[in-house]
Amino acid sequence: MSLNDILSKKGITKYRLSKVSGVPFSTISEISTGKLSIAECKAKTVYRIAKALDVTVEELLSEAMEYRPRFETFKSNVCHMVKDMGDMEFIIQTYETDKIRKLFDKKWYLESLYLLAMVDYLSRENDLPIAIEYEDIRSARLREPVYPASVLVKSIASKSEQPLIDSMNAAIPEFKRCNIVEAEVRNVC
Repeated sequence: MSLNDILSKKGITKYRLSKVSGVPFSTISEISTGKLSIAECKAKTVYRIAKALDVTVEELLSEAMEYRPRFETFKSNVCHMVKDMGDMEFIIQTYETDKIRKLFDKKWYLESLYLLAMVDYLSRENDLPIAIEYEDIRSARLREPVYPASVLVKSIASKSEQPLIDSMNAAIPEFKRCNIVEAEVRNVC
């Protein structure tokens, strides 16, 4: 949970937090605007803020310390999960954990859209209805197409846009809808 989220939830202003914690207002302000990561602060500063907010240091640092893998790694992990779990179990687990919404709320739009496209694709493949609670996310679209790394390498190596065009034409519709170029999700080792 971000500092702004905690402040909002507890009904505390940045100014008040500064006074109660003894941490300079400028530091609190820089953390809340993202100019300074709380993970980069001294332990004493993090401790004072956590104590003033009546939260654990872990709660305060959780968002800042979260690891975000490269997108190619994320895609590979998702495809392996589908293979290992099977379509139905993957769909059920994704809905139960609300991972799509959680990624979207963290502004990890690429990952959220990929996961939603995967669930929608698997739902279509298994003649299942799609979950209507994600209609707002379904209407989102990335500004630029996101191609697999292998397609980008082919395009650069051949000095041609033809691999990009071919992969876009072969893309799975659910992925293509959000401007993600994905043609094969089941061919994983």
